[in-house]
Order: sequence, then C-alpha cells, then structure tokens
Amino acid sequence: MTAADTVVRYEPRGAASELFRTRVSEVAMAGPAGTGKSLACLFRVHLAALNNPGIRCLIVRKTAVSLGATTLVTFEKKVAAHAIAAGLVRWFGGSPREAACYRYENGSVIVVGGMDKPEKVLSSEYDLVFADEATELTETDWETLGTRLRNGALSWQQQIAACNPDKPKHWIKQRSERGSMTMLHSRHRDNPAYVNADGTLTDKGRDYMAKLDALTGVRRLRYRDGIWAAAEGLIYEGWDDDVHLVAPFDIPDSWTRWLVVDFGFTNPFCAQWWAEDGDGRLYLYREIYRTKRLVEDHAKHMLRLVTKCTDCCDSEAGGHDCHNCKDCSKEWTEPRPRAVICDHDAEDRATLERHLGMSTSAAKKTVSDGIQAVQSRLKVQPDGRPRLILVSGALVERDPELEAAKKPTCTEEEVTGYVWAVKPGGALKEEPLKENDHGMDCVRYMTAERDLGGRPRVRIMTSRPTTRGYGA
Repeated sequence: MTAADTVVRYEPRGAASELFRTRVSEVAMAGPAGTGKSLACLFRVHLAALNNPGIRCLIVRKTAVSLGATTLVTFEKKVAAHAIAAGLVRWFGGSPREAACYRYENGSVIVVGGMDKPEKVLSSEYDLVFADEATELTETDWETLGTRLRNGALSWQQQIAACNPDKPKHWIKQRSERGSMTMLHSRHRDNPAYVNADGTLTDKGRDYMAKLDALTGVRRLRYRDGIWAAAEGLIYEGWDDDVHLVAPFDIPDSWTRWLVVDFGFTNPFCAQWWAEDGDGRLYLYREIYRTKRLVEDHAKHMLRLVTKCTDCCDSEAGGHDCHNCKDCSKEWTEPRPRAVICDHDAEDRATLERHLGMSTSAAKKTVSDGIQAVQSRLKVQPDGRPRLILVSGALVERDPELEAAKKPTCTEEEVTGYVWAVKPGGALKEEPLKENDHGMDCVRYMTAERDLGGRPRVRIMTSRPTTRGYGA
C-alpha cells in the first residue's frame, strides 16, 4: 500500500475547513474547548505529509512531556491510526543525532518535541510547523519556530497554532489584531463528534458540554464561551509570563532547596521543589500536581525523582526495583531540602514523613499576609528580575482527568485564574476564592517560610549523602 491508496475519513467544518484552504504564513485555530482545533491541525499536517513526498513538518508544545501525553495520543489514535497500521508511517524514537519523529514511506517526516528541550527540534528546517496549546509558548518561542520554516519542499510554508482563548493581552490575540497572524474562530458546531449536522448535540456532546457548563469564572468564559477574558479580581495582577517564567536551567548544588506539600486526593496533591539562590530569589523548578493517588505513593514517586541506586543488592528477582528495595543503596542526585513544609493534616504528614524518611514542618497558613508577601516578591527589582520565579515545564507529569475537566494541571496554570472571592452584592472580599488554588497555596507557604517566619536568614550548604534504604 502507498500513500495514494490510503483512505482518510475526516469531516472538516467551519474553521477547520478554512484551515485546509488557507496558505497564509501564520494561522491560529482559536476557540472553546472541545471544538476539534487540535484534531484539525493534526489532520492538516498528516495529510500534507501523505500527499507531498519529502516534506518536513514539526509538531511541538511547550514541554515534551505534555506533547507525549496529549497531542501525540490524539495523532496516533484518531489521525494516523490507519496509516500506522498499514506501515505507511513508522515511529522513530530519536537518537543522539536525530529528534524523535514519524517517518512516512514517501520520505516525509513529522518531527515531534518540546520547546523545553529545543536543541533537536530547532536544529532542522521545516515546511509546516504546528504548535499545540500555543498559549503556553512565548512570542519569542513562536518567532524562533518561524525562522525554521525554510525547507522549501512545499510551495508554501506555514506555521499553525491551536489554542483556547487566554487573557485579552496575550501575544496571540495581539498578533492577530495587528495583522501578523490570521485567526480562525473554532466553535462547538465545528466538531462532528459533539454536534450533529442539524445542530443537535450527540451523546458525547451532551456529556462534554455538561462538564463545560460546570466551569465558573474566567475558565468558563474561555473554555465554554470562547472569550479572550481576563479574570475579574485577579490577585496577582503583577504576574507576567515573560517576566515570571524562565526556561529550564542547571541549578547549582550550592543553592538551598525546599520542598512544599499541599495534601489532596479528590483535589490535587501538590508537591513543589524550590531552589533559593545566593540573593534569596526563589525558583519553583519541579512539581507534582495529581489527583487520585495515596500519600505513600506520592512519597515513593518523590524519592524516585531525587535518588538513584549506587550499590545494588544484586537481587535475581524478576522485575527488581532498586528504588523499592531497602537493601539497595540510594544516593540523592541533588541537595536534600532544608525543610519539608506541609499543610497541617496530621495523618497525611505522618504518612509522608514515614515514607520519605524525613521530618516535616507545618506551613504558616495565614492568608492575607502570605498573599502580600507573594505580591512583593513578584515585583520586578532594580536588577530587572522578580524575587519569585517559575521554571517552565516544572510539572513532572500531567493529570489526564484534570486536563479533560479543563481544570489547572499545574501551578503555572492557576496563576491567572486566582481571584478574590465575591460578596453577595458583587464587592470583592479580602480573601481568595477557594477554587483551583492548590499550587497557589504552596507558593504562599514557601514565601511565608522565607519572609514571614521570623527565623534567622541563614543559608545551609548541603551535600549528597549515600544512604542504605529510604531516608536514612
């Protein structure tokens, strides 16, 4: 079988149909959740690769982990499944010299990757670039991707973005308003899986719209109604992605480390790793943000992230797990945290201490002064940088249930929806709305520990001890 024999069944409607006709150099598919934006863009790239031998395409997200957990699952199950089964498309997992990609039998290639690890994805030239969840990117990311559109195998080169609406001042909306990018407005009626041709909802559509109808505030405006809306009563008005988000970097061992935990099961369990530089600036560099897991399982996961086996017991048992073996010697791969700061739940704290092998301290939970301390740290200092920074891509893994429910999947996604509660008459209370705030609570705990604790500001130099078993 060849690409010419392949049958691809897809019904593009509305904005999706426009996407297949346009040849503009920059185009964004924007609209509410569940309108088929990403699916249309993936079909656009896949069909171009099938019908144009030898072209090079790129599918990218801000982080590689988010790409693999979401976009590529859709591509393999809903877009390229037939071509993969027929042997027309083969997965290549990457090598030291070449990025991971899908290889087509006609010589076309679709490279995949994240902008958190840009070395390989930016080392080549492309004809088509598709950025999913493009609001996660910076405008610099987008423009950098545009410089790679010079392969020339297609008569037209194109850069495609798919996104839900964000704040009105977001660079995608601003770029479209000044004419640098064409924005196609996707709507729920464009998705055949959710809306029939006569405009009635399918069974799946009724279930999905019920989830969107349950959203509140700015998330409802953006994900349900497709409005580029700012949150009313935003607590951290000084937040700026270009200022408070930085690319991953090697953190010196001399920087003090902290671990902050907010417990949850139905609501997300949040664990944040922070590094403090010599000037007292705080960086959130790793995060677990996950529902439906026990504290003891989180503890084991946390230790796996920061330890490695250095002296194996040489067990011959099948499937031996050094991380779960008390006879293997584990070494920390980074400095131990100076403190493990926790929410006050006594039972969960005891469980965490037992499985981590480390003591914990109760967080300072007063809200008003904690928020003020965070606001102070977010201010840009004379050196041009704030004193509280989030490292982009800090999330270890995405929670598929949170993603499906269009709830925040990490602290970075909470910030612009973290708002003051509203009184019955419409006035703002002097307390935050207790919704989607688990990462924000941890940020407040961390800031309060350093700025409101009343402790001597002494920095501790840490080492990497070798231990026998956990937490010794």
